[in-house]
Amino acid sequence: MIRRTIQDAIEQSLFKGKAIIIYGARQVGKTTLIMALQQNAAVPSIYLNCDEPDIRRSLSDKTSTELQMLMGNNRLVLIDEAQRVSTIGLTIKLLTDTAPNIQVIATGSSAFELSSKIEEPLTGRKREFRLYPFSLTELGQIYSPLEVRRIVERCMIFGLYPEIINAPEAAETALRELTRSYLYKDMLVLQQIRNSEALERLVQSIALQVGNEVSYNELAQQVGVDKKTIESYLRVLEQSFIIFRLGSFSRNLRNELKKSRKIYFVDTGMRNAVINNLNPPDLRSDVGGLWENFVIAERMKRNHNQGLFPNAYFWRSHQKQEIDYLEELNGGLSGYEIKWREKKFRLPPEFSAAYPDCPVILINRENMTEFVEGM
Repeated sequence: MIRRTIQDAIEQSLFKGKAIIIYGARQVGKTTLIMALQQNAAVPSIYLNCDEPDIRRSLSDKTSTELQMLMGNNRLVLIDEAQRVSTIGLTIKLLTDTAPNIQVIATGSSAFELSSKIEEPLTGRKREFRLYPFSLTELGQIYSPLEVRRIVERCMIFGLYPEIINAPEAAETALRELTRSYLYKDMLVLQQIRNSEALERLVQSIALQVGNEVSYNELAQQVGVDKKTIESYLRVLEQSFIIFRLGSFSRNLRNELKKSRKIYFVDTGMRNAVINNLNPPDLRSDVGGLWENFVIAERMKRNHNQGLFPNAYFWRSHQKQEIDYLEELNGGLSGYEIKWREKKFRLPPEFSAAYPDCPVILINRENMTEFVEGM
């Protein structure tokens, strides 16, 4: 069993007077994680699955006395898929405020839904974590460094959802089902998105533009809806942990692009399933953009798993000179150029002139694992 990186930080946060909220897409292992937390706990515990109608009713619109009676002598309360309870924010607040000996851990597969229900009631009363599909670093628990390097290409194609890693012989079938059921069916129901065709066209359009700048106006024309709807759907996709966005870096120099953005998929396997292309790298025309997405997504996981939250950007000039990825942390700026095949690159003179103190490192297949583990 692969121990999730954030488990240590969660265990260190227990019984400190704050509710623990774990966000993550469906099937990334939230239930497995809280079961591991339950198994390691040295106190009585209770697991409540809010997919069950009677559990939802038992947690909805209850007084603090009723809630404490429900919990009994249990000190660790695990609430799975908490966003399904309409009053979950108030429920967790009452438990946290009136039963300080109880530790609540709640999970949610949609930050869009759960955060809107808990943000005001739990102000100052919660600590949040995000659980992503497996990272390459986590796979290092079951594979040697050499083996990790050998499976990188497969991970880039099929992604890193636990079901894909645990049953590689059925990876293609599992990935297609996961994409159909979660990306479309669940999102349409949970987020009440009525135009299913528009959502599908939008996700496909984004998938085909990975590694390139995107225009919301162009997306609106391609999908056949207005710009405001595009922005709304993108926000839902981001808060459902399907995509993430990078803005362009600028310090107001005239030759730099401003207010531009790129959109990446949290899991490249899901991206590939969306465009129905699970071919190996040597048979792909999009391998450069796919590799860029994979590397940046792994770096994002690494940062979140280690509790690091740098500002992340890309840089591009009007002359189309580009740096793929920038991180700004504690006043320092670092750049990375991400290439599938190249072993050398030429630093854009406009960038080096504007930011002489910013190192830029080439990330390719040879040093990628070092980059996503802590370079």
